[in-house]
Amino acid sequence: MQDLRPIFVVSGWVLTLLAAAMAIPAVVDAVHADPNWRIFAASAGVSALLGLLLIAANRTRGKIDLSTRQMFLLTVAGWLSAAVAGSLPFAFSGLHLSAADAFFEAVSGVTATGSTVLRGLDHLPPGILLWRALLQWLGGAGFLVVSVLVLPNLSVGGMQLFRLESSATLADRVMGRAVKVARGLLLVYLLFTLLLTLLYWAAGMSRFPALLHAMSTISCGGFSTMDASIGSWRKPAIDWVALGGMVVAGAPFVIWLQLGQRRWRQALGNPQLRWYLGLLLLSMLAIGLWMLLTHGIKPLPAIRHGAFVAASVMTGTGFATLDWGSWDGLPVAVLFFLSFVGGCAGSTAGGLKIFRLQILYTSAQVQLTRLLRPNSVLVPSYEKKPVDSDVRESVLGFLFVYTLSFAVLSMLLGMVGLDFMSAITAAGSALANLGPGLTAATGPMAGYAPQPDAVKWLLSLAMLLGRLEIFTVLVLFIPDFWKH
Repeated sequence: MQDLRPIFVVSGWVLTLLAAAMAIPAVVDAVHADPNWRIFAASAGVSALLGLLLIAANRTRGKIDLSTRQMFLLTVAGWLSAAVAGSLPFAFSGLHLSAADAFFEAVSGVTATGSTVLRGLDHLPPGILLWRALLQWLGGAGFLVVSVLVLPNLSVGGMQLFRLESSATLADRVMGRAVKVARGLLLVYLLFTLLLTLLYWAAGMSRFPALLHAMSTISCGGFSTMDASIGSWRKPAIDWVALGGMVVAGAPFVIWLQLGQRRWRQALGNPQLRWYLGLLLLSMLAIGLWMLLTHGIKPLPAIRHGAFVAASVMTGTGFATLDWGSWDGLPVAVLFFLSFVGGCAGSTAGGLKIFRLQILYTSAQVQLTRLLRPNSVLVPSYEKKPVDSDVRESVLGFLFVYTLSFAVLSMLLGMVGLDFMSAITAAGSALANLGPGLTAATGPMAGYAPQPDAVKWLLSLAMLLGRLEIFTVLVLFIPDFWKH
């Protein structure tokens, strides 16, 4: 039987952290004389009480060495705890949301997905708007930490490629280095949040929306304070700030640490970065050219909107200046592809991640070369280093399970009421933590409020699967997992 005490303790700390975070929108609503401050205060009290009880009842003496099984449980339990606690203010506020709606909104927040069931955002209480942004911001920060401390050591989907050290005898030093890197990443995360806030403000947003959009941008979340998203302001300067923020958030955060240490060559030579920027540039040009030729938009606005949409979809942010849900043809195909690709490993973006495509590409290159030269000895490489067979197998396995999950989810969504195109684009965007789909029913200006509760529960599960890299959740359903 697994020792669940460390899992309960971590869940308790997550609940306590969220309780502290709830105090912020409570104060904001109280200052604005909005009665929802009581809901936040009560939710904070319940979360804090439960969290402290879990910590006190399961605290152990001495150092705890977590097993692989415990790390899987800890990761899933942490996100579920955050989603359940995060849904309390939505469920009991004056928004009159159902349990499915409240949980959907909270999961969308903590997974930095950006799907929403709320409409009339322009007139919502400031506390609710701030809480949505806080959930995304904390979820993005949490995923950065997990991507450094947890996923590489669990060998999830080829993430072992990013282990800081390989020798088990150096475990203490490795963990110390990992914690140091995680702290550095969180500092960069905070600094970019402050920088984006100032830039949004300078570009024309008032202070409160500027802060909330900065939090949503750096987390690749996409929650806005307006129903029409970034397009509500109709200011090119704001579009460019959001575009720059999304591109930064989808890149590996470690490169910013390297640049801060003046390791220019190592940062700019990052193989993920080259592919990431290259795909973005090609997609931006393709969509911008399509808008120029088919919609008669002037060149500069076409480039701006094309770049914005490509970056928003590829990074999984989901901000919009135009309603791409009404598009068809070439741009839909490009956006559908980008939604699966996602950003870089070590970023807050979702999707398959660039490095997995690179591993698949170099493996395919080797296979094609072997067809021409059967006796040659070739090994796929990444960053000029050979890629071990276990990494290639992990990536291929992840791709298969990701594709299978997408197919099953699409069929289930079709069974509970979505049309074919809406089902496949909603499934893809949920797994990639993009948020909006690519049809009128699921696009950035639609929202998921009109959809049946069954759709919202399925998409909530898909968002959790996508953010936790699928295997982290599915491994819990293997019977052998629960055996010694």
